[in-house]
Amino acid sequence: MPLDPLPTTDTPPARPLRWGRWLALLVWSAIAAGAWGVYSGMVHVPPQLNPWAPLDVMAQPGLLTRYKLSRARNDPARCLAALATTGMQYDTLPDRSTGDGCGFQNAVRLRTAAIRIGAPLPLSCPMALSFFMWERHALQPAAQLHMGQRVAGMDHLGSYACRNVNRGEGAPPNAPARARSRHATANALDISAFTLADGKRITVLKDWPDEDAATAPAPRELLLRDAHSGACKYFKGVLGPDYNAVHKDHFHLETGGYSMCR
Repeated sequence: MPLDPLPTTDTPPARPLRWGRWLALLVWSAIAAGAWGVYSGMVHVPPQLNPWAPLDVMAQPGLLTRYKLSRARNDPARCLAALATTGMQYDTLPDRSTGDGCGFQNAVRLRTAAIRIGAPLPLSCPMALSFFMWERHALQPAAQLHMGQRVAGMDHLGSYACRNVNRGEGAPPNAPARARSRHATANALDISAFTLADGKRITVLKDWPDEDAATAPAPRELLLRDAHSGACKYFKGVLGPDYNAVHKDHFHLETGGYSMCR
């Protein structure tokens, strides 16, 4: 007698649990919960380890300093709040348009800083904030390390100017129109020399180290080298004598645009 066929079912066989997926979900959930706790203030962490804490301009630079500086530069209110803690003296400037691609927003007229700057400088808030961070955390430590004293003053070639990028001589006469310089929006500053506390003057033109020199670089040359490399940590763009002949006598420091350290 033939046996009856076994009953069939449309239910698919049970699939094994994917423990790896569940574990990853639990881990990401824990990370998200922790991040929310830090952001909301329910979980306390030291400010230097909290990415949402305001930039502390006086604190020693740490893992999150560059992120916090970038965040402040990109937010006008945060920038001005951070700038107010620097101790520099400045006047806020009304937004202004002075020509095609020229003018500034969220800018200040910097009157005094920790070093002598000469005549007041019109700078965007991001530039003024970056200038303070560089002077305090890069320039002065380099001066103490290599010269045993502080930088007391600087010489500059200007900040705000409604002009195009200066690429130097030799451009073909039919070259396309050049882009506006960051100077045209008060987002750049050119520095040509530093004066130390004892009155000694160090210039970019005369004291920039020669990579082909047979002798070891002098302390003043090391100071300039460290001041340049340190600027790359606090400004968006830095150009010096190794970039081209136009910059043989100064450091060009800027915020905005593409990141560059040349």
